[in-house]
Amino acid sequence: MSTLTDDLLQKDADERREIKGLRSSLMASQKDNHDLRVALGLLTQLQGVVSAPPRWLAPKATTSKNHATVSLLLTDTHFDEVVRPEQVDFLNAYNREIAVLRLRKVFEKTISLSRDYLSGVTYDGMVLFMGGDMFSGNIHDELKQTNVSTLFDALVYWIEHMEAGIRMMADQFGKVHCVGVVGNHGRQTKKPIAKYRAQDNIDWLLYKLLARDFAKDPRVTFHIPEGSDAIVKIHNTTYLLTHGDQFRGGSGIAGALSPLMLGTYRKARRQSSAKKPYDVMLIGHWHQHLGLVSRGLIVGGSLKGFDEYAFQGNFEPDPRRPDSASQAFFLTTPEYGTTFLDAIYVSDRAKESW
Repeated sequence: MSTLTDDLLQKDADERREIKGLRSSLMASQKDNHDLRVALGLLTQLQGVVSAPPRWLAPKATTSKNHATVSLLLTDTHFDEVVRPEQVDFLNAYNREIAVLRLRKVFEKTISLSRDYLSGVTYDGMVLFMGGDMFSGNIHDELKQTNVSTLFDALVYWIEHMEAGIRMMADQFGKVHCVGVVGNHGRQTKKPIAKYRAQDNIDWLLYKLLARDFAKDPRVTFHIPEGSDAIVKIHNTTYLLTHGDQFRGGSGIAGALSPLMLGTYRKARRQSSAKKPYDVMLIGHWHQHLGLVSRGLIVGGSLKGFDEYAFQGNFEPDPRRPDSASQAFFLTTPEYGTTFLDAIYVSDRAKESW
């Protein structure tokens, strides 16, 4: 009798666990369906919506003789991620409000560097390289729990601010060419994919919506590739833009340089064999500014800056600015190619109140 009772109790417990698991799966499926309906609804609604972003104005430019094209590598903005200062030894902080301040500052400093520090140059226009990981996304459970809002809400919010920055650049430089590739954080799958990598990424949707909203502005053009890389020629210099998550590894004294140099070599070999060589590769992903133009590589920083992952992994913060929030600025000239490369540091601890 005791054995029969134990068997019944065990069967009942197993059934309860199965029911609990089914309920959990059902709830997850319902959430996925809800997110899908939201996404489809968002795409449908946005077809008829014209954004009204804040208008950021800049003073008028000066005149000069020498010609160049301004370039900004805007990458790894990680919009709507939260970095709590107390969890990174108060080296940095990040949230939606701080991101707005930093995004505006990177555009303002692009103008200031071009106009005030590099005076005597006539700018033929500006190229905005968007290197991916514009949103932190939901690829990790901790991001789902700590992000400011949902991914689609973040998309709606940040479209307006990105438009404001692009319009500021167009007002200042006359012409803006926007080039965008996707990162690894914006994907909708648990693991990275190769097929439809771009189209299944929220970064790609952001670029497409920006291109739609600027369709009637002849000053602004877009190049949004269907693959992971974009080729852009400025004067006599050819750039290849990619996110950089395909380059992995790095340890010891060499650190990130080993995988980056190996990746640069392989990428250059692939492009050379395809009869589509480039001069300089632009990447993000590594959240640190590295100017290796002589080696054919520029690594952009991160708007987010130093975070809990970097702190936990004992990564070194930027020695010039421990919060490590920066983006890459450079000029391209017909005579000398890539010149005046440097990091734009975008944090302001006092204004950001941390």
